[in-house]
Amino acid sequence: MQITFITYLVVCPLIFLAGFIDSIAGGGGLISLPVYLAVGLPPAAAAGTNKFSASSGTLFSVINYFKSGNIHIKVALASAAAAFLGSSIGANIAILLGESLKYVILGVIPLVLLSSFFKLNESKELISGARLYIYSVIIGFVIGMYDGLVGPGTGTFLIILYTVICGFMLKEASGNAKVVNLASNVSALIIFIIHGQVFYQLAIPAAVFGIAGNYIGSHLAIKNGKKIIRPLLYIVLLGILIKIIFDIVSG
Repeated sequence: MQITFITYLVVCPLIFLAGFIDSIAGGGGLISLPVYLAVGLPPAAAAGTNKFSASSGTLFSVINYFKSGNIHIKVALASAAAAFLGSSIGANIAILLGESLKYVILGVIPLVLLSSFFKLNESKELISGARLYIYSVIIGFVIGMYDGLVGPGTGTFLIILYTVICGFMLKEASGNAKVVNLASNVSALIIFIIHGQVFYQLAIPAAVFGIAGNYIGSHLAIKNGKKIIRPLLYIVLLGILIKIIFDIVSG
């Protein structure tokens, strides 16, 4: 594939936007992966290149959230470990389900969206003791499985579940989600690198823009909290739903 100046002009700003959104509410893959496909990368190379830029940007989000004290380290690491296992299982299920998977997700996402409108708040106290870690491991495993099955919106769902089930404030829920995202992204990236499915000529400059988007977005999320995180969560959830409906109609 030949990379032109126009390719960089199209890809890099959109990867910045994807990183910005992803650092706040998750769902950046709804923008970044289609962009790589649109400029002509084969699906596997698009996925690998996307993981490269996403991993780079997410790392800087994690650093910002960590420095601000908005990551519960033990919970985030427990969830990340469970997500590794869940993701591998989810990928195998996806192979078995094939195209019917879209219909399963189409039924699940509206329920998640509706529940978030009624339950997404910060009035609930953080649960304590063993329950916190049990729930966190379950969340990591289930959403890791979702990541293996489908992918887009993984960070969004993590934020919602950390808030609704565990009682985390939105900023800490977002910080925890970034750690889990980073773990799953790096794991997948290693596989893509081994199989030569990262297009470095585009991945490296795009990663720079992704880092910038994640850096700015995470700072805004830390500073403004629910004022910026909550609206973007709803927008991303609606975007996921629209994408799945479009895939079903066009496919």
